[in-house]
Amino acid sequence: MINMLKTILIFLLNPIIFVRADVAENWQLGFQDPATPIMEGIINLHHDLMFFICVISIFVSWMLGRTLWHFERKQNPMPSSLTHGTLIEMIWTITPAIILLVIAVPSFSLLYAMDEIISPAITIKTLGHQWYWSYEYSDYMNEDGEAINFDSYMIPEEDLEKGQLRLLEVDNRMVIPVNTHIRIIVTGADVLHSWAVPSLGVKCDAIPGRLNQASLFIKREGVYYGQCSEICGINHGFMPIVVEAVSLPKYVNWISNKLNE
Repeated sequence: MINMLKTILIFLLNPIIFVRADVAENWQLGFQDPATPIMEGIINLHHDLMFFICVISIFVSWMLGRTLWHFERKQNPMPSSLTHGTLIEMIWTITPAIILLVIAVPSFSLLYAMDEIISPAITIKTLGHQWYWSYEYSDYMNEDGEAINFDSYMIPEEDLEKGQLRLLEVDNRMVIPVNTHIRIIVTGADVLHSWAVPSLGVKCDAIPGRLNQASLFIKREGVYYGQCSEICGINHGFMPIVVEAVSLPKYVNWISNKLNE
């Protein structure tokens, strides 16, 4: 309670330094807070499907209960001779088909939106290694004609600072601006990896010899955590992903510092 009051007080006194960190919580069953339109669409589709699932589950359970009650041997000692019911068979065939069509419309729309790349302003190449990530900002070149390129390793537990997250912090974060269309090109250097950040609604396989791509449009500043989602070897659980979304001026300053290194 005291820590919560301190956090609220800091936010009220100086909201500029308040940054949200999107990471899984202990015993969390639901989704993380969405930061992209794609993730918002995924959550909305999930909630819509849960409505259909609950209605169908209740109806089927009710039907099974009535069947067990009315066709129990003591209730009906003489077995029924009815083998076909044309009307009921048409109903339980046509109704699920209609439900699937209703579900397919928003589902296909979301799939199309996830696959669409809208005139990206920034392209970042992500390369999965055993067991770390490399990032390349090929849109920017220094005086030697070299693009911004750096590796991102997990920070060991003994080197963590106060407030940092175990098994999730890295030494070099991927920094991107908010409200900007970004294309992520994902590939692997050795084995299969998967670049996944739940709050951003991204899970893209890193396959050696193949380039996969995903789009990002982050709507708010913050730090977003993810992990490799492909079983890629003994240290599979030790190659986290950290994406830091900042304002455009801060991103320009970060790019300038990287070019001058």
